[in-house]
Amino acid sequence: MPRRLSRLHACLSLSLTMALLAGCAGSAPAAPDTPIPRRALSLLPADALLLGEQHDAPEHQVIERETVEALAARGRLAALAIEMAEEGHSTTLMDPAASEEQVQAALGWNEKAWPWASYGPAVMAAVRAGVPVLGANLPRARMRDAMTDVSLDAQLGTEAHKAQQEAVRSGHCNLLPESQIGPMTRIQIARDRAMAQTILKARTPGKTVLLLSGAGHSAKGLGVPQHLPSDLAVKTVQLQAGASPGAQREPGAFDAVWRTPALPEKDYCAALRAQAEPKR
Repeated sequence: MPRRLSRLHACLSLSLTMALLAGCAGSAPAAPDTPIPRRALSLLPADALLLGEQHDAPEHQVIERETVEALAARGRLAALAIEMAEEGHSTTLMDPAASEEQVQAALGWNEKAWPWASYGPAVMAAVRAGVPVLGANLPRARMRDAMTDVSLDAQLGTEAHKAQQEAVRSGHCNLLPESQIGPMTRIQIARDRAMAQTILKARTPGKTVLLLSGAGHSAKGLGVPQHLPSDLAVKTVQLQAGASPGAQREPGAFDAVWRTPALPEKDYCAALRAQAEPKR
């Protein structure tokens, strides 16, 4: 999914998705002044820790770097899996002293989609610690096949599948033709499944695979956890910019919600609406 639509999907569909499936799993949110390392370590042991960010929130990428550093410093980080690079690309066996350019080349980094200035610090923290960084996203070359793969329609329960369709619809500003809702939903499900498979391949007893992705991918009811086996200990975190007092949260989608200051309000759909309007 292009960066612009990826942001729209993460930022706009999140309110709908969370209204149906979000919430903190029965525990009070961590105090805002609790250090990130302490928050992360409090969720362990876990085979996989999923951090769900808002892509345009710079503080979320800082939290991701701090989490990588905290787990790596204690020898707890098995691998860093990232939505920001495609499945099949990795830094496995790369020298910890590798340059940023070498790391970007190994990951097939797409600067237009994912600014290196935002995500490079977390990636390089893992590389410097000798921890493999794994591309986890569905390769673009496989997206067309995913659009026509009807078996993906059965990957989620009926209600979750409907919720995912609504997330895709609103994430594209309600501008997507209805005929494309099903195929685009399949791509989203295929992306979640690809990330789950990356986690499973990197599973290491006694350590944690850390996944960095958009919050929609990390939600237990819709995202990556739906494609992981029940014997895998998974913890999920929603990184949330600002409070959302209007959202009716259903417990269970996230094990923790880490809030950061609100971002300035922005109409993410304005540009797409303008493009969709017929020219006079």
